[in-house]
Amino acid sequence: MPAAPRDPEYGNGPAGEPLTPPVLLASLLADRELGLRHLAGPAAAGVHGVHASEMPDPSPYLLGGELLLTAGAGPAEDPDGYVARLAGAGAAALGFGVAPVHEEVPAALAEACARHGLPLLEVPPRTPFSAVARAVGRLTAEARTRELRRTTEAQQALAAAAARPDPVPAVLARLAASLGGSVALWPGGRTAGPELPAPAREALSALLARVGREGGPATATDRAGGHHLAAYALAGRAALGTATPARAPGDHTVASVAAVLLTLLTAERPAGAEAAALTRLLLDGDPAAALTAGPWYAVHARGSGDPQALAAALGTVLLDPHEGGVRLLTDREPGAQPGWRLGVSAPAAPDALAAADAQAGRALQRAEAARTPLARHADAGFEGLVGRAEARAHAEALLGPLSPALRETLRAWLAHHGSWDRTAAALGIHRNTVRQRVARCAVLLERDPDDPDVRMELWFALRQE
Repeated sequence: MPAAPRDPEYGNGPAGEPLTPPVLLASLLADRELGLRHLAGPAAAGVHGVHASEMPDPSPYLLGGELLLTAGAGPAEDPDGYVARLAGAGAAALGFGVAPVHEEVPAALAEACARHGLPLLEVPPRTPFSAVARAVGRLTAEARTRELRRTTEAQQALAAAAARPDPVPAVLARLAASLGGSVALWPGGRTAGPELPAPAREALSALLARVGREGGPATATDRAGGHHLAAYALAGRAALGTATPARAPGDHTVASVAAVLLTLLTAERPAGAEAAALTRLLLDGDPAAALTAGPWYAVHARGSGDPQALAAALGTVLLDPHEGGVRLLTDREPGAQPGWRLGVSAPAAPDALAAADAQAGRALQRAEAARTPLARHADAGFEGLVGRAEARAHAEALLGPLSPALRETLRAWLAHHGSWDRTAAALGIHRNTVRQRVARCAVLLERDPDDPDVRMELWFALRQE
């Protein structure tokens, strides 16, 4: 059974925790003390932060989701190009401060925002940019508190439902109510919540069959019929599906708790046998008498999340939490889990678990050294040590802080052996822009690009894209 999938709208925060819900533009526009006015572009957007800049191109310094504030120096020469770059970088909205540079928002800028679908807000002279930033911070804290309270209450309600005489339908009904959508348990066709439109129902059925089959993924997501769909593999090839018209950042946490409970409630293996197997493993005895033929995977994990939730995400209750991390056994091939680094053994029979345990320990060391979410045991040899999937995971982890523009510049700079002029000519930009972007890469990656070892690692990572 999986942990919640990475949500396309909200992502996951540290240790797999949901990111703070965005601040809606409507909330900022409703704040009379700010006096903001919507001028162009969509009226609805979510803001994750505030950034002020007068640069002609601030896009390399944006992570996405920001309300960018400017007094007008940046977009003065090329409003359309300026707005296009902001939209491409994922900016949530543009706030234009009237005075001291402009007495009103330029019409060309408003037209560009409407053309590129970027919300444009007018910031009146009496409103400092810092006041806008403080308002976003306050609203963010309030939104996070509300979401954490909702998530906690939903978890408590699910636990209470699991204690009822007929727990499975009770958990499904409670989950549907908590998510404000529909849920389904596969196979068996148990459902709860409103009836789904045909496109969403068919797409969810396909997801459930996909994660429920042998060798299928631990989780899968989709969108269909105006619904956000997610499927979670449970024990015994069962699966839980959710369908919601909207997606809140805490929904994946709530669904994960329900999946944990349903795994325990529907597991085919008796808990006593699993406990006996774990006891034998921890005592370095022979667990074969209590385990199926497998294959089994030993997993070593280190992170700050809940070990029980991790075990449920990997479809097992066989876990050994200890001060240095967690050891687990699962008969499902493990995948990466938010907030954890995993070392996974080769598939093993029950009588080979001691060797598998050692393999998982070494794999975890490699995962931590490479800063990858997951490393699997590999045979000797370069290809075995650095497999394609692992190399791509390492590259994504290393290059994650960089925007596409920064990655492109860094790749060209390395390809031209650090030549500012040749890189600038290849990219069609000024050499000072190249210097600024490479310096920005160094800051975001916390690495010195003049170090030959660093250059080798960066070039290897960039080649995996």
